[in-house]
Amino acid sequence: MTYGTTPSPRHGFNLDLGDDALNTRLNTGLEAVEELLITELNRGASFLTDKVTHLAKAGGKRFRPMMALLCSEFGPNPGAENIIRGAAVTEMVHLATLYHDDVMDEAERRRGVESANTRWTNTVAILAGDILFAQASRQMALMDLDTVAHFADTFSELVTGQMRETVGADGTGATDPVEHYLKVIEEKTGVLISSAAYLGARHAGASDEVVARCARIGDAVGMIFQIVDDIIDIFSDPEQSGKTPGTDLREGVFTLPVLYALQEDSPAGEELRGLLTGPLTNDDDVNRALELLGQARGRERALETVRGYVDDVERELDALPDGPAREALRTMTRLTVERVG
Repeated sequence: MTYGTTPSPRHGFNLDLGDDALNTRLNTGLEAVEELLITELNRGASFLTDKVTHLAKAGGKRFRPMMALLCSEFGPNPGAENIIRGAAVTEMVHLATLYHDDVMDEAERRRGVESANTRWTNTVAILAGDILFAQASRQMALMDLDTVAHFADTFSELVTGQMRETVGADGTGATDPVEHYLKVIEEKTGVLISSAAYLGARHAGASDEVVARCARIGDAVGMIFQIVDDIIDIFSDPEQSGKTPGTDLREGVFTLPVLYALQEDSPAGEELRGLLTGPLTNDDDVNRALELLGQARGRERALETVRGYVDDVERELDALPDGPAREALRTMTRLTVERVG
């Protein structure tokens, strides 16, 4: 059973979530989303479109569109035109945030290719993200005013989350760095996956109760997804994950497993508190920090937090109508956690 397959150059998907009829609907829906996405991203002059399509062509899991399509299964009109539009909008907004994130993080690569800011300039990358927001807004205008209002709130949360992360716990008056971290990822990651789930269920005609449950599932899945990514950043085998361990440490970003380790009353925790006072600028310090994190219980405590969000998902799923979509969401959540290895 697989999910989140990367689209081919022909936009073909081969998604398997355990039910043939559901697989067919989801694969057809994802292909429609991809066609709309590529059509919209190719609007305008060629000197714009090669920048705007840069990351979309590099691939990606299309996790948010898949969430929208799965949650549309709980309404009487799964796969309706506005569901495809909403799914594409969430992916456009996600892509826009990646362009902007890479500028702020001074990232050199994204999805296995040069980041836009490295290939061109920071200014070009920022403008490419802005164009994506404009294209997403055009699609929202074709849906309804409630969707526009919903995304106004979503944009606000996304920017608030980025600002919260940028100014740090001290700048927001937060006294607990773990609570600050969780709030940041809820606003930066959870909100858009929640939005995809909301749009899928709502535009399929699901009841208000089901729409609200789907939105809460999306939010919790987003939290799981981000915490797992942060664990992988520190503890993964680079040959398996394709990531260089400790990237966040080099940038001075302390994620949940690190924050838990820093709280620890142990020799490893004490040394980490002396070592992690900002970005780590040399390989020896990074390697020592990774070694100490392996001795601490930050990974285990972060996984305990993940399991709490999994419980939230399970509770909401149990209240949704039985069927292949419900089990697919359950499986997708489990597989997201299992990426940790």
